[in-house]
Amino acid sequence: MKQLTVILYNIRSTYNVGAILRTCDCLGVDEVIFTGYTPFIDKGLPHEQGKLEKAIHKTALGAEQMVKWRRLEIDEAIATLKEQGYKVMALEQGTNSLNLADSPSFDEKIALILGEEVHGIPEEILAKCDQLLEIPMLGQKESFNVSVATGIALWEITKPCLSGTREYLRKQTESPQS
Repeated sequence: MKQLTVILYNIRSTYNVGAILRTCDCLGVDEVIFTGYTPFIDKGLPHEQGKLEKAIHKTALGAEQMVKWRRLEIDEAIATLKEQGYKVMALEQGTNSLNLADSPSFDEKIALILGEEVHGIPEEILAKCDQLLEIPMLGQKESFNVSVATGIALWEITKPCLSGTREYLRKQTESPQS
C-alpha cells in the first residue's frame, strides 16, 4: 500500500472537509494535514469548536475521529513531506499536469494538495509541487466540487492497491458453514 497524505489548503466548507475526511478513511489515507483557514475542531473557542465538530460530522459520519490529522502551515507541510521522501502533487489544471484518465503510475509516498473551492491553489504553492494532476472535463464547467474531485483523484491513486479487497471483506463477513 502506498503512503498517502492529503493536504487541505484553505477549504472553506465544513461539509467539504467532512466529505473529504470520509473519503480519506475509505481509501486508506494515512494522514490529513489542515492548512490555512481550513476549518476543523482544533480552531476557535469551545462553543465554536462544537459547531465545527457538528457540521463536519454531518458529512464525515465519524471519519473525523478515525483519520490521523495535524495542522501545519502550507510551506512547512510541503518541506516536511519532501524531506520524508514524499512526492508532493497538487490537484490543479496546468500546462504540465498529468491527466488522470491516462492512468499514470504513482510513487510509493504521495502528498496530494487540494485547494480552495473557488480560486484553487496559488501559483507560489504550485511552484513548490513536484507534479500537478488534472481530472479531464467533458462539459462546460472547468471544475468539480473539491470533495468530488478528491474522491476521483484518490480513487485513481489507490486503485492499484485495491485489487482483491472486496474478497477479503467477504471472507470476514461470511458465516461459518454448519
